[in-house]
Amino acid sequence: MSFFKKLKDRMFKSSSKIGEGLDDLVAEAPADAPVAEAPAAPAPGGMLSRLIGREESRRVLDDAMLEELEDLLIRADMGVETAARVTANIAEGRFGRRVSAREIRAALAAEIARIMDPVARPLPLYAKKPQVVLVVGVNGSGKTTTIGKLASQFRAAGKSVVIAAGDTFRAAAVEQLQVWGQRAGVPVLTAPEGSDPASLAYDALAKAQAEGADLLMIDTAGRLQNRADLMEELAKIVRVLRKRDATAPHNTLLVLDATTGQNALSQVEIFRKIADVSGLVMTKLDGTARGGVLVALADRFGLPIHAIGVGEQIDDLQPFDPEDFARALVGETEEA
Repeated sequence: MSFFKKLKDRMFKSSSKIGEGLDDLVAEAPADAPVAEAPAAPAPGGMLSRLIGREESRRVLDDAMLEELEDLLIRADMGVETAARVTANIAEGRFGRRVSAREIRAALAAEIARIMDPVARPLPLYAKKPQVVLVVGVNGSGKTTTIGKLASQFRAAGKSVVIAAGDTFRAAAVEQLQVWGQRAGVPVLTAPEGSDPASLAYDALAKAQAEGADLLMIDTAGRLQNRADLMEELAKIVRVLRKRDATAPHNTLLVLDATTGQNALSQVEIFRKIADVSGLVMTKLDGTARGGVLVALADRFGLPIHAIGVGEQIDDLQPFDPEDFARALVGETEEA
């Protein structure tokens, strides 16, 4: 199964919300609007016929329709500002014309892809060895599994990887990383529960340097209840790492849970203040109707989106493709 098909199938809650909403938008034209055009070659009776009929319905793209479109995008968690900008751009050259749901869907996919294209960048690999990747995010965001999947994928690509289980306050996170480490043949450095994460990070970097590893991935705590403590903990990790490598960390990756919707925006704001976030990974796009938040994130922050996740398996985390994402989000087919 292609990742696009998997993305579209598993983003059903998002794509159906927007896709069906676009069909309804065109089908529910005002009473005084022009009559919808029938399909050129009607299909036999039944559901397929009704679906084709709806697809070919047309409605004048006027202020009322644009307002409804904007509301639909806001409900899909695209955010007020981004939804307004996307709607305005779709109106350009189309305002006053009769449009079908198919045309609006294609225009919406193209506009979303245009916004997302500048931020679609795989996690960069530098000549510097070891490359230190600090991974941050709230507990429950999928941070630990993202580290495991990335480490396993890099290992499969021939890179040597070391993992530091720096969330020393959660035994479950440490155990989860150990499972991934065993599966991928990647060493996982741990410390007793409640130990100083900075000390563990220092030891992990020393080991990665000694072994000539390509990549060191460091898990961190995500307790936002007390931001001052978390900020100091992350700052200490960075200070200690720089005693061994003045340029570390080389990436600070923020992992976000798509099911949190607009809360993802506030998490980016917080972690940009706490840590020097260099890129994003969005997980759990398979469990939400709020996939539009990724568009809002790209539009507001412009941070690189390195990967997206739609499940628990290793190949369910893939580099972010803006066109595939846009088509899946609006419910287009792979051939469209």
